[in-house]
Amino acid sequence: MSRLLHLLVAGLLALAAGRALVAGGPDGAAVTAAAVLTGAVYAAGPLLPVTRWGRGPAVWLLVLGGAWLVLLWLAPDGIWLAFPLFFVQLQLLPVRWGTAAVAATTVAAVAGFAWHRGGPSVGTVVGPVLGAAVAVATVLGYQALYRESEERRRVVEELTEAREGLAAADHAAGVMAERERLAREIHDTLAQGLSSIQLLLRAAERALPDGAGDAQEYVRQARQAAQDNLAEARRFVRALTPPGLEGSSLSAALERLCATTAAQHGLPVHFHVSGHPCALPTTHEVALLRIAQSALSNTVRHARATQAEVTLSYMDTQVALDVVDDGTGFDPAAVPPPGGGSDRGGFGLAAMRARTRALGGVLTVESAPGQGTALAAMLPRAAQEPGAQESGAEESGAQESGAEESGAEEPAVRKPAAAQEPGAGRAGGVRGSGPAADPFVRTADE
Repeated sequence: MSRLLHLLVAGLLALAAGRALVAGGPDGAAVTAAAVLTGAVYAAGPLLPVTRWGRGPAVWLLVLGGAWLVLLWLAPDGIWLAFPLFFVQLQLLPVRWGTAAVAATTVAAVAGFAWHRGGPSVGTVVGPVLGAAVAVATVLGYQALYRESEERRRVVEELTEAREGLAAADHAAGVMAERERLAREIHDTLAQGLSSIQLLLRAAERALPDGAGDAQEYVRQARQAAQDNLAEARRFVRALTPPGLEGSSLSAALERLCATTAAQHGLPVHFHVSGHPCALPTTHEVALLRIAQSALSNTVRHARATQAEVTLSYMDTQVALDVVDDGTGFDPAAVPPPGGGSDRGGFGLAAMRARTRALGGVLTVESAPGQGTALAAMLPRAAQEPGAQESGAEESGAQESGAEESGAEEPAVRKPAAAQEPGAGRAGGVRGSGPAADPFVRTADE
């Protein structure tokens, strides 16, 4: 209740008591006493430790209404107090009970005023009814505005939290992308260069005549330095591996990703493995994990799906990742290219295609409005790395050091997950391997 309402009640009570005293009638003292009693009851209300819409306000309003009825019975000026009472009742009671209290107060005001005037008239009815209508419209309108304001405030807070979350996610994604880039650069330049230096120094060491002891020692020391630096470069590459793949297999990382997505966003995400799992090059595992993360992120943000399927399939010469959802779908041909003048350019799809293309793979997207989305990424199982052939030659020709000096990088992950039971096929059915999954999964022919 506002301070203005308190002042209005005090002023109306003082006016009723003052008019009764000025009139000098026999009821002047009684009217004054009734006004003081009503004011005392009203003043006690804000001091009571009561909550809105509780039993305390209802009891207080009942006592206040009784004191007001006594004042109205003694003096017609008591009708003026009905208007602020309307606001008090609507503010402290639920809408249904508040409206009923206003209606009862209006009937009492009309009856009391008509009794003092010797009978009902247009003025005795229209005045209280109009005041009640104004009070109801004002309070309900204010409450509607308040609810709308609270809803907007909540939406703004959610948007702020979402923006902060997206900023943190973008920052983390940027950090991980830079880690991956550094790992690729170190592997493709420094590590491969050191491996080639080892091969050349080994060949030079064998080509030296037996009498060139000093030269052979220098060559041996240079080859040892190259070997030590190659091992250090490999340690850098392993340290820059994404956390999801550290100490676990690709299938385990994908399973954790599905579980985390389901727990954080309430979207059931099922993970399946088909074929016989095997170790893949680190670059392949990183690419497939990033593609799955990006695809599930798009599903959560845009698809409005009720469930999703992630399937990792090991075939004879290829490995495939399928991400399928039953969401709203879209027209892949209508997605603008990155930087094409749209705020919703297909940066995610372009990045996924770039990852697969860089590793000699293919990424396809099947979707249509209202029919869900199926994304499939297929990569060759064999590593397409520059030093693979050199490492084989080095191992075959090594007589002193053996396989530990091989130039080919060993994958950082060597713990493949066990194959699932025969019933767990691929979710998307994109290439027709495995049994059909849930009804929302479409095949390529559909």
